[in-house]
Amino acid sequence: MAYRPPFIDPAFRMVEPPHPATIDEEVLLRSCEILTGRVGGPGGQHRNRVDTAVWVTHTPTGVEAQASERRSQIENRRMAIRRLRRKLASHVRTLASRDTHTCSELWMRRRQGNKMAVNPDHEDYPGLLAEALDLVVARRYDLAGAAALLGITMSQLSRLINHDKGAFAKVNKGREACGLPPLRK
Repeated sequence: MAYRPPFIDPAFRMVEPPHPATIDEEVLLRSCEILTGRVGGPGGQHRNRVDTAVWVTHTPTGVEAQASERRSQIENRRMAIRRLRRKLASHVRTLASRDTHTCSELWMRRRQGNKMAVNPDHEDYPGLLAEALDLVVARRYDLAGAAALLGITMSQLSRLINHDKGAFAKVNKGREACGLPPLRK
């Protein structure tokens, strides 16, 4: 079999491994800028007078997330970091081997036979989504081939991607650009 290089989609920002959605929170925050401030809206006087809103920007990629719905800055910080991880998973790619992918320890631990059961609100979801999308994009949006390398069914892979609307839209846009039919919801 001849070597085929992985596909690189210019719609994504490329970074060196490990994927930022998979690294420890302390390490991730070293490469982030965190700002706090006030925002208007419901929540009463406390929300309007205290800096509870949090904006987190991953400096190397420019991906940012914010949270302001809670009355506590600590809770908003936690929510903003969670949102940042999901955005990083769907907007940033690392180079994956197109034909000889080795699944991560997280992937192997979470996989149950040929199924990948994970709640999209679980802390492992961004890392799993990032690994799956890295391989899907490297294989030029071939979900069947990516699913086979990941050891799960194509419907399980599609479901994993479908949990994140941004990732699902990007995959369908990439499939369209490659002349493939879109994934169904």
